[in-house]
Amino acid sequence: MSANRESGHPFTDQAVAPTTRTKDEWRDTLVAARRAVSAATRAAEAEALAAVLGELADGLAGETVCAYLPVRTEPGSIDGLDSLRRAGVRVLLPIVAGAGALDWAEFTGRNGLRTGPFGLQEPAGSPLGTAAVVWASLLLVPALAVDQTGVRLGRGGGYYDRSLPGVRATATVAAVIRDEEHVDALLPAEPHDVLMTSVLTPGGGLRRLSTAGRRRPRFA
Repeated sequence: MSANRESGHPFTDQAVAPTTRTKDEWRDTLVAARRAVSAATRAAEAEALAAVLGELADGLAGETVCAYLPVRTEPGSIDGLDSLRRAGVRVLLPIVAGAGALDWAEFTGRNGLRTGPFGLQEPAGSPLGTAAVVWASLLLVPALAVDQTGVRLGRGGGYYDRSLPGVRATATVAAVIRDEEHVDALLPAEPHDVLMTSVLTPGGGLRRLSTAGRRRPRFA
Protein backbone atom coordinates (compact mmCIF):
# COMPACT_ATOMS: atom_id res chain seq x y z
CA MET A 1 0.00 0.00 0.00
CA SER A 2 1.30 3.45 -0.86
CA ALA A 3 2.93 5.34 1.99
CA ASN A 4 0.91 8.49 1.35
CA ARG A 5 -2.48 6.90 1.86
CA GLU A 6 -4.41 8.40 4.73
CA SER A 7 -6.29 6.33 7.29
CA GLY A 8 -10.01 6.51 6.81
CA HIS A 9 -9.86 7.37 3.10
CA PRO A 10 -13.19 6.37 1.53
CA PHE A 11 -11.47 4.35 -1.21
CA THR A 12 -8.86 2.48 0.84
CA ASP A 13 -10.26 1.92 4.32
CA GLN A 14 -12.45 -1.00 3.30
CA ALA A 15 -12.28 -4.74 3.87
CA VAL A 16 -10.98 -6.80 0.98
CA ALA A 17 -14.37 -8.23 0.08
CA PRO A 18 -16.72 -7.91 -2.86
CA THR A 19 -18.08 -4.38 -3.04
CA THR A 20 -21.79 -3.68 -2.79
CA ARG A 21 -21.44 -0.57 -4.94
CA THR A 22 -22.25 -0.67 -8.61
CA LYS A 23 -19.79 0.54 -11.22
CA ASP A 24 -21.80 3.73 -11.71
CA GLU A 25 -21.82 4.41 -7.97
CA TRP A 26 -18.05 3.96 -7.86
CA ARG A 27 -17.65 6.26 -10.85
CA ASP A 28 -19.76 8.99 -9.26
CA THR A 29 -17.67 8.87 -6.08
CA LEU A 30 -14.33 8.78 -7.86
CA VAL A 31 -15.14 11.54 -10.35
CA ALA A 32 -16.37 13.78 -7.53
CA ALA A 33 -13.17 13.14 -5.58
CA ARG A 34 -11.02 14.05 -8.58
CA ARG A 35 -12.93 17.28 -9.08
CA ALA A 36 -12.21 18.19 -5.47
CA VAL A 37 -8.44 17.92 -5.94
CA SER A 38 -6.78 21.33 -5.88
CA ALA A 39 -5.00 22.69 -8.93
CA ALA A 40 -1.73 22.73 -6.99
CA THR A 41 -2.05 19.06 -6.05
CA ARG A 42 -3.01 18.13 -9.58
CA ALA A 43 0.03 19.94 -10.96
CA ALA A 44 2.36 18.32 -8.42
CA GLU A 45 1.04 14.86 -9.24
CA ALA A 46 1.40 15.49 -12.97
CA GLU A 47 5.00 16.55 -12.40
CA ALA A 48 5.66 13.42 -10.35
CA LEU A 49 4.21 11.17 -13.05
CA ALA A 50 6.30 12.91 -15.71
CA ALA A 51 9.39 12.34 -13.56
CA VAL A 52 8.60 8.63 -13.27
CA LEU A 53 8.26 8.31 -17.04
CA GLY A 54 11.50 10.23 -17.45
CA GLU A 55 13.24 7.68 -15.22
CA LEU A 56 11.76 4.80 -17.20
CA ALA A 57 12.56 6.33 -20.58
CA ASP A 58 16.18 5.22 -20.95
CA GLY A 59 15.27 1.60 -20.29
CA LEU A 60 12.56 1.79 -22.93
CA ALA A 61 14.69 3.27 -25.71
CA GLY A 62 13.86 1.54 -28.98
CA GLU A 63 10.63 0.10 -27.55
CA THR A 64 7.02 1.02 -28.30
CA VAL A 65 4.74 2.45 -25.62
CA CYS A 66 1.00 2.87 -26.06
CA ALA A 67 -0.12 5.85 -24.00
CA TYR A 68 -2.77 8.58 -24.01
CA LEU A 69 -3.15 12.31 -23.43
CA PRO A 70 -4.85 13.05 -20.08
CA VAL A 71 -8.03 15.12 -20.26
CA ARG A 72 -10.06 17.00 -17.68
CA THR A 73 -9.11 15.73 -14.20
CA GLU A 74 -7.12 12.68 -15.33
CA PRO A 75 -3.70 12.54 -13.65
CA GLY A 76 -0.64 13.23 -15.77
CA SER A 77 0.40 15.54 -18.60
CA ILE A 78 1.96 15.57 -22.03
CA ASP A 79 5.39 16.18 -20.45
CA GLY A 80 5.92 12.51 -19.69
CA LEU A 81 5.22 11.58 -23.29
CA ASP A 82 7.75 14.16 -24.44
CA SER A 83 10.35 12.56 -22.15
CA LEU A 84 9.71 9.13 -23.62
CA ARG A 85 9.91 10.39 -27.20
CA ARG A 86 13.15 12.30 -26.59
CA ALA A 87 14.71 9.10 -25.20
CA GLY A 88 14.02 7.22 -28.41
CA VAL A 89 10.79 5.54 -27.36
CA ARG A 90 8.12 5.17 -30.02
CA VAL A 91 4.95 6.52 -28.42
CA LEU A 92 1.57 5.57 -29.88
CA LEU A 93 -1.62 7.41 -28.95
CA PRO A 94 -5.19 6.22 -29.46
CA ILE A 95 -7.52 7.31 -32.21
CA VAL A 96 -11.23 6.80 -31.69
CA ALA A 97 -12.61 5.27 -34.87
CA GLY A 98 -16.18 4.17 -34.35
CA ALA A 99 -17.34 2.00 -31.48
CA GLY A 100 -14.82 -0.80 -31.90
CA ALA A 101 -11.23 -1.20 -30.74
CA LEU A 102 -8.99 1.87 -30.68
CA ASP A 103 -6.79 2.69 -33.63
CA TRP A 104 -3.29 4.04 -32.96
CA ALA A 105 -0.92 6.59 -34.46
CA GLU A 106 2.56 7.79 -33.56
CA PHE A 107 3.04 10.79 -31.28
CA THR A 108 5.60 13.05 -32.97
CA GLY A 109 5.29 16.02 -30.62
CA ARG A 110 2.81 18.67 -29.58
CA ASN A 111 2.72 20.27 -33.00
CA GLY A 112 1.69 16.97 -34.56
CA LEU A 113 -1.67 16.78 -32.78
CA ARG A 114 -5.16 17.56 -34.02
CA THR A 115 -8.61 17.54 -32.45
CA GLY A 116 -10.48 14.29 -32.99
CA PRO A 117 -13.82 12.82 -31.86
CA PHE A 118 -15.14 13.97 -28.46
CA GLY A 119 -12.69 16.90 -28.60
CA LEU A 120 -9.75 14.61 -27.82
CA GLN A 121 -6.27 15.43 -29.09
CA GLU A 122 -4.85 12.75 -31.36
CA PRO A 123 -1.84 12.38 -33.69
CA ALA A 124 -2.33 13.87 -37.14
CA GLY A 125 -0.28 11.11 -38.77
CA SER A 126 -1.51 8.00 -40.53
CA PRO A 127 -3.39 5.47 -38.38
CA LEU A 128 -1.47 2.24 -37.78
CA GLY A 129 -4.45 -0.02 -37.18
CA THR A 130 -6.00 -1.58 -34.11
CA ALA A 131 -3.41 -4.37 -34.07
CA ALA A 132 -0.61 -1.88 -33.30
CA VAL A 133 -1.05 -2.64 -29.59
CA VAL A 134 0.91 -5.86 -30.13
CA TRP A 135 4.08 -3.81 -30.66
CA ALA A 136 3.95 -2.23 -27.20
CA SER A 137 6.04 -3.47 -24.29
CA LEU A 138 4.31 -0.95 -22.00
CA LEU A 139 0.74 0.29 -22.20
CA LEU A 140 -0.43 3.23 -20.09
CA VAL A 141 -4.18 3.09 -19.60
CA PRO A 142 -6.53 5.73 -18.16
CA ALA A 143 -8.60 4.63 -15.19
CA LEU A 144 -10.64 5.92 -12.29
CA ALA A 145 -9.47 3.17 -9.92
CA VAL A 146 -7.78 -0.22 -9.78
CA ASP A 147 -8.10 -2.85 -7.07
CA GLN A 148 -5.47 -5.25 -5.74
CA THR A 149 -6.39 -7.97 -8.24
CA GLY A 150 -5.93 -5.71 -11.26
CA VAL A 151 -9.57 -4.92 -11.95
CA ARG A 152 -9.74 -1.50 -13.58
CA LEU A 153 -12.69 0.86 -13.43
CA GLY A 154 -12.84 3.15 -16.45
CA ARG A 155 -15.43 5.68 -17.54
CA GLY A 156 -17.67 3.05 -19.10
CA GLY A 157 -17.01 3.48 -22.81
CA GLY A 158 -15.43 0.06 -23.15
CA TYR A 159 -12.80 1.17 -25.67
CA TYR A 160 -9.86 -0.25 -23.75
CA ASP A 161 -11.62 -3.51 -22.93
CA ARG A 162 -12.13 -3.95 -26.67
CA SER A 163 -8.53 -2.96 -27.46
CA LEU A 164 -6.31 -4.55 -24.83
CA PRO A 165 -6.96 -8.25 -25.48
CA GLY A 166 -4.61 -7.82 -28.46
CA VAL A 167 -1.53 -6.99 -26.35
CA ARG A 168 1.34 -9.45 -26.19
CA ALA A 169 1.54 -11.70 -23.15
CA THR A 170 4.77 -10.14 -21.85
CA ALA A 171 3.54 -6.54 -22.01
CA THR A 172 3.12 -4.39 -18.92
CA VAL A 173 -0.42 -3.01 -18.84
CA ALA A 174 -0.44 -0.18 -16.30
CA ALA A 175 -3.37 1.95 -15.20
CA VAL A 176 -2.42 5.56 -14.47
CA ILE A 177 -4.21 6.67 -11.30
CA ARG A 178 -3.79 8.78 -8.18
CA ASP A 179 -2.35 6.91 -5.19
CA GLU A 180 -5.70 7.02 -3.38
CA GLU A 181 -7.37 5.34 -6.36
CA HIS A 182 -5.47 2.07 -5.87
CA VAL A 183 -8.22 0.65 -3.70
CA ASP A 184 -8.37 -2.23 -1.24
CA ALA A 185 -12.03 -3.05 -1.85
CA LEU A 186 -12.71 -5.41 -4.74
CA LEU A 187 -14.19 -3.41 -7.58
CA PRO A 188 -17.19 -4.81 -9.47
CA ALA A 189 -16.03 -6.75 -12.51
CA GLU A 190 -17.50 -8.35 -15.60
CA PRO A 191 -16.10 -11.14 -17.79
CA HIS A 192 -15.06 -8.70 -20.53
CA ASP A 193 -13.04 -6.47 -18.18
CA VAL A 194 -9.32 -6.60 -18.98
CA LEU A 195 -7.11 -6.87 -15.90
CA MET A 196 -4.13 -4.60 -15.31
CA THR A 197 -0.71 -6.05 -14.55
CA SER A 198 0.53 -2.83 -12.90
CA VAL A 199 -0.36 0.64 -11.69
CA LEU A 200 1.45 3.93 -12.24
CA THR A 201 0.89 6.50 -9.50
CA PRO A 202 2.53 9.81 -8.52
CA GLY A 203 3.72 8.53 -5.15
CA GLY A 204 4.47 4.90 -5.89
CA GLY A 205 5.73 5.01 -9.46
CA LEU A 206 5.31 1.92 -11.62
CA ARG A 207 4.35 -1.07 -9.47
CA ARG A 208 3.48 -4.58 -10.55
CA LEU A 209 0.36 -6.03 -8.96
CA SER A 210 1.47 -9.24 -7.28
CA THR A 211 -2.10 -10.52 -7.02
CA ALA A 212 -3.23 -9.45 -10.50
CA GLY A 213 -5.08 -12.16 -12.32
CA ARG A 214 -5.75 -14.40 -9.33
CA ARG A 215 -9.44 -13.67 -9.24
CA ARG A 216 -9.90 -14.83 -12.84
CA PRO A 217 -7.79 -15.17 -16.00
CA ARG A 218 -6.23 -11.91 -17.12
CA PHE A 219 -8.11 -11.82 -20.42
CA ALA A 220 -11.51 -13.39 -19.84
